[in-house]
Amino acid sequence: MAMVKKTYSITETLNQYIGLRIKSGEYATDSEYVRELIRRDQQENKEISYIRSKLIKAEQSGFTNQVKEEMLNEFKSELRAYGEL
Repeated sequence: MAMVKKTYSITETLNQYIGLRIKSGEYATDSEYVRELIRRDQQENKEISYIRSKLIKAEQSGFTNQVKEEMLNEFKSELRAYGEL
């Protein structure tokens, strides 16, 4: 995938924190760290959207007779189907 160059301004405190993350060896560069943060944000938003859609669906469907274990198994099956579990 083609890379796009961007420039951001951050505080010295944030810069030092990024430097510590790189020094720890977890990330090689500032860019790698920022890309990982963006990927995590994308995943988090995907999960929030999924949960939100389930809550809306549940609210619209009314009460259920399912027990907790049945609901949990159903959610896990759906997550597996989406490759999330």
